[in-house]
Amino acid sequence: MINRRVFGKAVGVGTGAAAMSLAGLRDASAADPAGAPSRQAGPTGPAAAAGTHTSFAALKQVRAGVLDAGYAEAGPQHGPVVICLHGWPYDIHSYVDVVPLLAEQGYRVIVPYLRGHGTTRFLSSRTVRNAQQSAVALDIIALMDVLKIEKAVLAGFDWGSRTADIIAALWPERVTALVSVSGYLITDVEAQKTPLPAKAEYSWWYQYYFSTERGRTAMATPDDRDALCRLVWETVSPNWQFDDATFERTAAAFTNPDYAAVVIHNYRWRLGLADGEPRYDRYERLLAARPHIHTPTITLDAELDPFTVPDDGASYRDFFTGPYDHRTLTGIGHNLPQEAPDAFARAVVDATRL
Repeated sequence: MINRRVFGKAVGVGTGAAAMSLAGLRDASAADPAGAPSRQAGPTGPAAAAGTHTSFAALKQVRAGVLDAGYAEAGPQHGPVVICLHGWPYDIHSYVDVVPLLAEQGYRVIVPYLRGHGTTRFLSSRTVRNAQQSAVALDIIALMDVLKIEKAVLAGFDWGSRTADIIAALWPERVTALVSVSGYLITDVEAQKTPLPAKAEYSWWYQYYFSTERGRTAMATPDDRDALCRLVWETVSPNWQFDDATFERTAAAFTNPDYAAVVIHNYRWRLGLADGEPRYDRYERLLAARPHIHTPTITLDAELDPFTVPDDGASYRDFFTGPYDHRTLTGIGHNLPQEAPDAFARAVVDATRL
């Protein structure tokens, strides 16, 4: 999930813009000047209901880098590209209501399963089941290359925000605009060694569980894994009234044979408890310097997400040096695109106009 350094910087209550409808979206424009947080709800029609869709029309596979990558795709083949990136413990269904909204506006929308999830598989049994941040980002660069996508809007939450931030920071020529839930999430492994306030550490309970062999066993045991993941959903999205079928659609992605290895490595690596691979060292050195992002960006915070710093984005604002807007969604939890698909899709469109 999100960067522990950012989470520990502030206390209080965050407020801001509620979800906006996509009706009349092509004629709408951001009401606030670049750099000023959006604070007013401005619906122009009925909001797109979360849970309207349950599946994707097209699921595809392509060999990209070290992966046989699975992804959903919708919209016109030659439309401007948006790549939506999911987090943990989620999958591409976090965007099941976002994708139709963007496709209807003429975007070509691609939603890949991250390594270790769903139908994405490693091409070789010899490849390290590594989930350090630069490896995951390079998976998306490889996918863009094989699909001949020169530039795209990148939009994500959780692991997806981190991945999108990294690509915008290291390969800005590949990014048209950025939508990043929870702001700047590039991991500084060295900084992770410093304790956070007790309440912040409490929110990260599963991270420490995964540092034990018992946690690894739980993630490799279907019933224990699903119970843990469902508990995380309930805890970090307290207002989201999802049903069993919604969880089960996503939980199917957890049956990937490399799921446990990838998830455990991701969290252990971020705490400095697992090694990365030398092939990624040069990227991690660049990321350790906390590079600024110059790409046009909209950051989104979810008011009820326990990882959201209640400072209206102030703690990470200085990392974004290009055209910028920030929005906080009231009543929304961690899985922001699935809980508020209209607001997320609106941010994607608005980011391209900054």
